[in-house]
Amino acid sequence: MDDAAIRDLNRRYRSKDRAADVLSFPMGEEEPLENGTRVLLLGDVVISLPTAARQAEADLAAEVARLVVHGVLHLLGYDHEREEDAVRMRAREEEILQRLGGASSGG
Repeated sequence: MDDAAIRDLNRRYRSKDRAADVLSFPMGEEEPLENGTRVLLLGDVVISLPTAARQAEADLAAEVARLVVHGVLHLLGYDHEREEDAVRMRAREEEILQRLGGASSGG
């Protein structure tokens, strides 16, 4: 999405009147599949591509991958409000990005 659209979501759902690079909206609902098993829907992750492009040092795809991982970690309960939580989240983000292909999350 663009900066205006993500700013609107940020204002409506988080009371923050500014654009963001990524927002996560948790669901935590189970849905049945046709074979009888159930799948857990974590939620939605939305990314502002213009912001991602501005933040990307050289590789937009790597920046978008970082933002997707960051957003999914929020859906899994990670946050970065306190310093120790931010360190834990950043380490997990780095670990996942390494496993996905060796890309570092950068700055």
